[in-house]
Amino acid sequence: MNTNKDLLVMQSVIGEIHSPIFPNSPYRINSDGIPMMVHATGGIVYNYKIGDNCMELFGDHIEPGVSLKNPNDMENNALNILSCIGNQAKVITGDGKGATGFVTGLHSGIEHTLIYFDDKTLDQLAIGDKIQIKAHGQGLQLKGLEDIKIMNIDPELFEKIGIEVYGDKIVVPVAAEIPSHLMGSGIGGSSLRGDYDIMTGDKAELEKYGLDKLRFGDLVLLKDCDNTYGRQHLEGAVSIGVIIHSNCIVAGHGPGVTTILASKTSNIIGQLDDYANIANYLGV
Repeated sequence: MNTNKDLLVMQSVIGEIHSPIFPNSPYRINSDGIPMMVHATGGIVYNYKIGDNCMELFGDHIEPGVSLKNPNDMENNALNILSCIGNQAKVITGDGKGATGFVTGLHSGIEHTLIYFDDKTLDQLAIGDKIQIKAHGQGLQLKGLEDIKIMNIDPELFEKIGIEVYGDKIVVPVAAEIPSHLMGSGIGGSSLRGDYDIMTGDKAELEKYGLDKLRFGDLVLLKDCDNTYGRQHLEGAVSIGVIIHSNCIVAGHGPGVTTILASKTSNIIGQLDDYANIANYLGV
């Protein structure tokens, strides 16, 4: 693939491992109106990682691995916007100092940047430890195919996915295809930061499209979803994203998708492939 990767800037951004937070009430109300006390965003999640099923767990918006945030809002904006999936992340304080991992997702609402580390490193980390990221990838383009927008992905990871170019179209391996009517929380937001959710309240639709088997890190195709300059329905548009957090109990929510490719036309073609998960491309 012919890209402009040699022109892209690589710049440091930094965040701290952010503690889980709870409101005064311990309960979240599920889509059937039942109060539930469940684990949710933040902290260090030890037992769920990219490649694991993100649907079959007792939690809400669970972020696999490490959740980062910067106490300064504008600096956190830079962390969440400039970081790209696949970027190297390095521990710079605490017992895990020197260990490296990589970015796995960007989460809107809580404005977290999500990081993968191996088990040994996770056990050395503590809330408040600082993680520095080599932010690299925003502005990436396919030369001659500039109407296909690329965002939120490291250039080296982009090349590992196995995208094939056929004239003015590209073929991208995906683990699942999502119809636009299932996209919920986050519509209308910026596609250059965070994510938006696949709604999972309709169990029959989940089974119809095979979404009960979704994994953290899966590449998915969003049909009739325009993520070129925001998130909206547009007939014929196609977007590709990565599953970054777990299923949810709250109505209008579900597994989160961070966009990596978008087009207002049907020049992005998905090819179903169970291997289409960033854990495989990044060797974990």
